[in-house]
Amino acid sequence: MIHPSAVIHPRAEIGAGCTIGPFCVIGEHVVLGHDCRLHSHVVIDGHTRLGEGNEIYPFASIGLKTQDLKWKGGTTLTVIGDRNTFREYVTIHSATGDGEATTVGSHNNLLAYCHVAHNVTLGNHVIMSNVGTLAGHVTVEDQAIIGGLAAVHQFCRIGRLAIIGGCSKVVQDVPPFMLADGNPAKARTVNKVGLERAGFPEETQEALRQAYKILFRDKLTNPNALARIEAELPPLPEIQHLVRFVRASERGIGR
Repeated sequence: MIHPSAVIHPRAEIGAGCTIGPFCVIGEHVVLGHDCRLHSHVVIDGHTRLGEGNEIYPFASIGLKTQDLKWKGGTTLTVIGDRNTFREYVTIHSATGDGEATTVGSHNNLLAYCHVAHNVTLGNHVIMSNVGTLAGHVTVEDQAIIGGLAAVHQFCRIGRLAIIGGCSKVVQDVPPFMLADGNPAKARTVNKVGLERAGFPEETQEALRQAYKILFRDKLTNPNALARIEAELPPLPEIQHLVRFVRASERGIGR
């Protein structure tokens, strides 16, 4: 199922069952897993590997050279998992340094005009709404949601099941399970709707609400807030993940 107008390098590896539409361009070092669908006018180049069942809409561009001016050549990678959807004009750039990779997990949904820059690590089941933008070296954990027109600064981290409001400017880490919004973005509350949809029990939701209060409302330093959370709240996996995330933060958390 390859349209005759598609341009595919003879050394590219195309998995069984792939559909490649009109005017797509596939580079020499590209590997497509089984059952990928490229609608039309899709460009995939560089040392880029996609897993199975990915669907890519017109004018998306994946694996091209980083925009980072520090790029000095070498082999840089783009590694993408399974069953992702990349809508129109999505751009995913390769890494900057020789041997480094931009990585995207599986079951993600990137809506039109989203940008994933060099050396980003994107987890699984992430949703990026239209024109969401991730700068270089950003990490997004599983199940996070990036609102439309939101921009995330270099080296920031977005925690698991966090949600970023539309048009937000994220310049510090957003802890897991939190809702962040604003310019600059700050954690406003717990991601209640996300926790409910994900099936978290009330005990976990209440513990996260208490952790939010201690971190963001009680005017404590981060070390003191984390010590209090560990002393007062049940050692649930979600609480432990939140504590580890904040403790490892280098840019600080939006407060």
